[in-house]
Amino acid sequence: MSDTTETTETLETIRYTADVVCIRGGHVLLIERGWPPHQGQLALPGGHVDPGETSRAAAARELLEETGVHVDPWDMELIGIYDAPGRDPRGRYVTAAYLVTVPADTTARAGDDAAAVRWIPLENACGLAFDHTDIVTAARHRHNSPF
Repeated sequence: MSDTTETTETLETIRYTADVVCIRGGHVLLIERGWPPHQGQLALPGGHVDPGETSRAAAARELLEETGVHVDPWDMELIGIYDAPGRDPRGRYVTAAYLVTVPADTTARAGDDAAAVRWIPLENACGLAFDHTDIVTAARHRHNSPF
């Protein structure tokens, strides 16, 4: 008779999201989160990728829904994929982060999940919700530009 070891695997639900670093001049567009987690904190516009949607299309849609800023999805450049365990207190979230530059006269208004929107100087974009400070920093370093 041989010993058998039973293995129990824990299945983890992974949620797929998209975030946008939207630059106007030397400023980045941030939302004030209207809901937990991180309610009241500044964050990048973004959200869930819907069934049948690409992350690029989701990023453009979320930017429009949360800020009223319309961009062509193909004008956005992929910054990277962010998938560190614990990056979101709700569970395992993997996000595709995009960069887009908009004209100097672009205006934004709060909508959807955003309590408010703000154009913040890039050098002041720190202490953001989730790992969004890291995403903004990566966007700056990747492009080696002061925006």
